[in-house]
Amino acid sequence: MKTFDLTVSRTIRGSAGLWFGVERAIINPVVDGLFYHVVKHEGRSWPHYGRFIRLDRGRAIEHTWVSEATRGLETVVTITLAPRDGGTEVTLHHANVPDDEMGRGHKDGWTWYLGVLVERFERVAAQGPIDTTIGAA
Repeated sequence: MKTFDLTVSRTIRGSAGLWFGVERAIINPVVDGLFYHVVKHEGRSWPHYGRFIRLDRGRAIEHTWVSEATRGLETVVTITLAPRDGGTEVTLHHANVPDDEMGRGHKDGWTWYLGVLVERFERVAAQGPIDTTIGAA
């Protein structure tokens, strides 16, 4: 099967402390830890599976990515974070994606996802600092 790689990038300004919601998620965020999450899209649920390869806090996350849209192939997603113009540049590289309609759809999906993150961080930044103290209301 022919595959391709894709990269998308956005600069996000704002505070940390949010999590992009999914329909269901099971995550063990350690190297070799597994994850499973379900995204609702186009009227159906899309399960995704993977294993964390590298976790470099504040700098990079790398994990495998398997879904129906990868045709069961284990692909690799690398997310890097870097300071840029008062914000954080988030670059997402997805390697070994099947070169078919569903595989190519990942570029639109990841671009949309980064756009949602930008909107959420900007909204939170406009509200002021987040109290991340455990038990804070």
